[in-house]
Amino acid sequence: MNDKIYIHELIDVIGHNRARYMHHMTANWCPVGRAERNMLCFGVWATVGSTGAWPQVVNLWELDGWDGLAANFEHELVGRGAQDPSLAEWWAAAAELRRGGFDRIAVPEPWSPTIEELTGTGTNGAVYAHELVELPPGGARPFLDALATTGRFEMEASGLQCIAALRVAMGSDNEAIVIWAIPDLPAWAAFEQAWDDGTLAPWRTELDRLDARVRRTLLVDAPLSPLRTSRQPEVSDRLPLSEI
Repeated sequence: MNDKIYIHELIDVIGHNRARYMHHMTANWCPVGRAERNMLCFGVWATVGSTGAWPQVVNLWELDGWDGLAANFEHELVGRGAQDPSLAEWWAAAAELRRGGFDRIAVPEPWSPTIEELTGTGTNGAVYAHELVELPPGGARPFLDALATTGRFEMEASGLQCIAALRVAMGSDNEAIVIWAIPDLPAWAAFEQAWDDGTLAPWRTELDRLDARVRRTLLVDAPLSPLRTSRQPEVSDRLPLSEI
């Protein structure tokens, strides 16, 4: 039973700074966020540019429910700039690496695994399929129900494994986020062919019935992302950004 809350971020990186940003996010932010806010890193990924926006990074953070999210905001919104003053140097460095982003608060399905469950079983992917699903108002619930009973089993038969099934909160229940682990690029290519050649027709038909518009991009995880290392980043992982 997953009772966590997630912060999902799409980050626009400046120029050739994606490797530096991902290291700054994992090695320099994660140990502080874990110690001060009980915030776990679920994943930090680079978007494969040919499949979506570039240069872009996707971050996903896991907190202990709505109370944990509120405590996170209480910790953060104390500075004059609505930023934690203890992280002033971190914010300043991050500003040189990114131009902004777009965040969503998301609620997991009960069967969607936590990051500790995933790292405990060594679950990961060589690449990941990241789906942003747009739906009519109120459509997130029936979509996620259909995903649980039909969609994930058809997708997993094509070699994917669902690692996150999330309903976007603070809106009209018209968005969902689904992330799939894929063992290798040939498996991804075979899946995309199956998506178009009729193999996944029952799930495609269900998506049409639900008026679900799926936008899928390909991701690869950062070197220190927990799904790659099977652990949370530590202070000992830090390197000067000039060396990245």
